[in-house]
Amino acid sequence: MNQFQDRIPLPPTDAERSNMACHFCIVGCGYHVYKWPERHEGGRAPDENALGLDFRKQIGPQQLIMTPPMHNVIADRDGRRWNIMILPDKACTVNKGLSSTRGGQLASVMYTGRGTSRQRLAYPLLFTGDDWVETNWDTALAVYAGVTKRLLDEHGPEALAFNAFDHGGAGGGFENTWGSGKLMFSALQTPLVRIHNRPAYNSECHATRDMGIGELNNSYEDSELADTLFYIGANGYETQTNYFLAHAMPNMRGETIAKKKQWFPGETAEKAKVIFVDPRRSLTVSIAEHVAGKENVLHLAIAPGTDTALFNGLLTYVVDQDWHHERFIREHTTGFEEALEANRLSLAECSRITGVPEADIVKAAEWAYKPKTSGHYPRTMHGYEKGIIWGNDNYRIQSALVDLVLATENVGRRGTGVVRMGGHQEGYARPPYPGSRPAIYVDDEIIKGNGRMLTVWACNAFQTTLNSEQYREAVYRRSNIVRETIAQARGATAEELVDLIYDAVENRGGLFVVNIDLYKTKFSDAAHLLLPAAHPGEMNLTSMNGERRMRLSERFMDPPGEAKPDCLIASDIANTLKGLYQAEGNSEMAERFAGFDWKTEEDAFNDGFRSPDGIDSQGGSTGDLATYDRLRAMGNNGVQLPIKEFADGQLVGTEMLYTDYRFDTEDGKARFQPAPWNGLPQTVESQRAKHRFWVNNGRTNHIWQTAYHDRYLAFRRDRFPMSPLEMNPDDAKDLGIEAGDIVELHNDYGSAFAMAYPEPDIRPGQVFMMFGYDNGVVGDVVTPWTDRNLIPYYKGTWADMRKVGSMRDYKRTVSFKRRRFDLA
Repeated sequence: MNQFQDRIPLPPTDAERSNMACHFCIVGCGYHVYKWPERHEGGRAPDENALGLDFRKQIGPQQLIMTPPMHNVIADRDGRRWNIMILPDKACTVNKGLSSTRGGQLASVMYTGRGTSRQRLAYPLLFTGDDWVETNWDTALAVYAGVTKRLLDEHGPEALAFNAFDHGGAGGGFENTWGSGKLMFSALQTPLVRIHNRPAYNSECHATRDMGIGELNNSYEDSELADTLFYIGANGYETQTNYFLAHAMPNMRGETIAKKKQWFPGETAEKAKVIFVDPRRSLTVSIAEHVAGKENVLHLAIAPGTDTALFNGLLTYVVDQDWHHERFIREHTTGFEEALEANRLSLAECSRITGVPEADIVKAAEWAYKPKTSGHYPRTMHGYEKGIIWGNDNYRIQSALVDLVLATENVGRRGTGVVRMGGHQEGYARPPYPGSRPAIYVDDEIIKGNGRMLTVWACNAFQTTLNSEQYREAVYRRSNIVRETIAQARGATAEELVDLIYDAVENRGGLFVVNIDLYKTKFSDAAHLLLPAAHPGEMNLTSMNGERRMRLSERFMDPPGEAKPDCLIASDIANTLKGLYQAEGNSEMAERFAGFDWKTEEDAFNDGFRSPDGIDSQGGSTGDLATYDRLRAMGNNGVQLPIKEFADGQLVGTEMLYTDYRFDTEDGKARFQPAPWNGLPQTVESQRAKHRFWVNNGRTNHIWQTAYHDRYLAFRRDRFPMSPLEMNPDDAKDLGIEAGDIVELHNDYGSAFAMAYPEPDIRPGQVFMMFGYDNGVVGDVVTPWTDRNLIPYYKGTWADMRKVGSMRDYKRTVSFKRRRFDLA
């Protein structure tokens, strides 16, 4: 809790200042962290505070964003206490001084040693049968490594399963993905690994990569330069807030026309047109209408799961109008004719399938692809996200979209791009996955009784997986076998506990579960060992944002207790295993766990990102040029990967990929891929036939992912005590449901509970539920269907609904005022 209830202390002129990229969404806004001793503060005169501003008079509009959640008092391990203030960096090209509702609370989530921050894991915890007890790292590592070694020796790596993060920001970053990946893939060599939000180890963009197009290929500046902004299943304002506000909105207002003329002499330059593909009229749509004017915004409210048909209809119309780019297609691509033949779909058929009027399909094609009055082809920035990533056949949808983009040359030109808008930041540096493609469906393996040990690392599949009700039941059932065994242990040493756990998983079908995280989570209810991790600010961490902009977030405080960065937890595990094998004289196995002699997170960074073996997704980046000192000197603007060179004291990066038209294929040519419309999967179609409501899901502006921090912040928990369910008011009235009532969604796969939130913009027969929340899990009603690469169709499920009852407290603390903007 901020001790200053009616004022904010100013940092004195001698306050320490460090750089930080926001932990949360993919945008990675730049912030400055000010740190100074508790009970001291600067003065109001400009020469008396570190901000250099005159607080003796009213500060000018937009000159400074400074709120109580941006200040806190933190605790270091030596007992000293410090003020911190985390303010947006006005010189950062990403956010230009803006602060989102997520980044604006960064100070609030730092460990203080008081209040809700004491919910952080500070020491390893061991489950004793009826409670958790703190233990030391030696004991925790002896148990973890002891069970791991027994299983590895007796059954090989397939006995060891992992639910693992693969992102940047938060607790991820190049350091931590490398450390965990080197342990899983090089040392343990297990293929039984799944990603935090999907049930296998795979990419969410297999199709685009197979076509030679990396999913982050432009700069945020391209949204300022585009003639048309095309958002596909992407809620830009709520999920990439400052990207939308600082880069897209100025284009919608016409404020970047002069910039466009400088970039593209001779071309027609106007304020941007905006197209949204989304079954729901989201808050982003309503804001765009407010900013750009309804005449410049087109909302294609497609029928659920029909995106592929829409892209194919647009492709067919564009080619029939002769708006495709024949020279680019001929010189820089392959497979155009085959894809066009497979994808062909008439306007009438496209409209019938998608529910979008033919006139709107034509308007979208004209806005995005019809040559301008100057004779130049328009520049259209295609931004897509979970609406199609988690949509009806991920591989086919993305193929159809990129076919359309390639046909119109909307990649490799400034002001264009076909890019995922993103969730987390990126920070991927790992050795190659030791399995095949498609990877193993790990959830299914666990349900079937396979795998004997499960490490859940900085993620929480209980809240974020598909078919989650059946998955949780299997994990609880198998972990309880081990819990019952541990409960019967009396005076057992670490070695004896290893024997007991091994017997439970070997002879009785148990599952030994270890959770590595910042807090106890829902998954901790099934765990036997908890290991405490650190997060940005408590460690040095590098990651890149949605325009491949890599920054160093600097450590400025201690983690709580004995918590450690994930990369150093990985090195401790590896070194413990190495010691066990050395003790028995098995030098061959000991060598597999060599190379983890890291003392700091910088050691892990140098071992991974700066090593050729550690860079498999950085676009050919010359990673050895990046050092902590050089990144620190680049400040919050960092460098856009891939790095080209280090010259004149600066790291020189790459603003946009494929400007040379050399794509990521063996011959350098982008590949069209056939992607015909094949309807909905039968698993999903069968649910639609049975149930009344299509259940869409996604994020809201106020809550980050699984609410791992947010559930402890009263401002957010009171706003959303339970996952909100937006539904049409007429549907609500028909079912006798009022705002704030608790409802149950139910189908053949499970049931999910939520808080009713009537919203007129939701169509009858549709609902929208928050994804990943801890109180109300939409995954309980999501089918187990995936595409060929095991990407889930989270968006494709139908359910019936009933009113459960009312919660008086919800109606007391929650505002049900409409969140959309209405235009007169």
